[in-house]
Amino acid sequence: MKKFFETLSNIWKIEELKSRILVTLGLLLVYRFGTQIVLPGIDSVQLAELTSNTDTGLLGILNAFTGGAFANASVFALGIMPYISASIVVQLMGIAIPYLQKLQKEGESGRKTINQITRWLTIAICVVQAPAYLYGLGALGVPDSAFLLGKGLDFIIPSVIILVTGTIFAMWLGEKITDKGIGNGISLLIMVGIIAVLPQSFVQEFASRVNENNGGLMLILIELVIWFVVILASIMLIMATRQIPVQYARRTTTGGYEKNVFGSRQYIPLKLNASGVMPIIFAQAIMFVPGALAGLSNSEAAQSVKAAFMDIFGFWYNLVFALLIIIFTYFYTAITVPTNKMADDLKRSGGFIPGIKPGKETGDYLDKIMSLITFPGSIFLAVIAILPAFVVKIVGMQQGWALFYGGTSLLIMVGVAIDTMQQVNSYLLNRHYDGLMKTGKNRKVVA
Repeated sequence: MKKFFETLSNIWKIEELKSRILVTLGLLLVYRFGTQIVLPGIDSVQLAELTSNTDTGLLGILNAFTGGAFANASVFALGIMPYISASIVVQLMGIAIPYLQKLQKEGESGRKTINQITRWLTIAICVVQAPAYLYGLGALGVPDSAFLLGKGLDFIIPSVIILVTGTIFAMWLGEKITDKGIGNGISLLIMVGIIAVLPQSFVQEFASRVNENNGGLMLILIELVIWFVVILASIMLIMATRQIPVQYARRTTTGGYEKNVFGSRQYIPLKLNASGVMPIIFAQAIMFVPGALAGLSNSEAAQSVKAAFMDIFGFWYNLVFALLIIIFTYFYTAITVPTNKMADDLKRSGGFIPGIKPGKETGDYLDKIMSLITFPGSIFLAVIAILPAFVVKIVGMQQGWALFYGGTSLLIMVGVAIDTMQQVNSYLLNRHYDGLMKTGKNRKVVA
């Protein structure tokens, strides 16, 4: 414990790191404040039914992703999900559209252009989703009397503008956190929203077990122990790596390389789950689509599809969700781990993998290894993601708390927390302090 507080003290000694942390906390506070601002023209007192209808199910996940803004009819009601959806579309189109493929190879300038395309697509998605959200409030339990200005164009048009602006502002906050703060800003906004509804979900589970004689305190304790075990398993999944041995020829005084004489062996760490939490976020965004499309038709088949995909603890929902996670894990790993570039960089630096020829064969070998380790990683990721369905069906856990018992919410919280800690850790180690994720004595700076 003493070591922990000493590390926290070291964090505040680094001015740049302290500034970034304060900027991050400040921008997150602005986002949380915005989730409580109700749209003009809606009576916040009459939103109780909307809140109760978005506690569980698919709407419960959407409400968690927006930090409760969806249930509050807030200016941030659409949250950051339109941006996530736009990112998915752009990345998928990058496989088939040569122009986007060219941009992906242009480095920083290409990335900026792709980001701009994603922003414009986000606005287009918001323009479609905002009216759907406003007209859907009545079906979610908001009475007509709650609309102080009625549901005419004098209410719809300004509200659509506000909702679109709210998403753009949330997107801007995320980008500023990434540039000026600590961690991935978009992921942090989602994580903070999820954590905001965690206490309420646990209180509901506690009341169900204790007040209704449904297992009592002992079962609550068992659930917490298993919950920490699942968290530990999630951390192991995110941190696990496969180390590929690499050797470098030792340079001589003449500038060449000594034959059959090698320097110290090093390793290329290939992560078991190189895509992080992005497959979960992508798959979750896609899972909103079938139910929404089925809701456009009144046929019996469409209603059956809608019912199946609105039940997040049902068989078909979890089967499709797990398959999407596996597919997106492979897809995102393929576009974020450039094995051919790694092989070329290794060859230029005079390194090679023992027993593998430099160049194309090294790239093929790394690609094969990534495919082999990604498969168990994607399966494990999918199993943890659908774990809430098992605990609800087997243990009878409250649905709100089950969403944190594995599943999307837990994996996002763990993954984003680890990414943020690694960034803080790098600042500490660069200043010769002990990191958050490493023990040992402080190393003094040598002038």
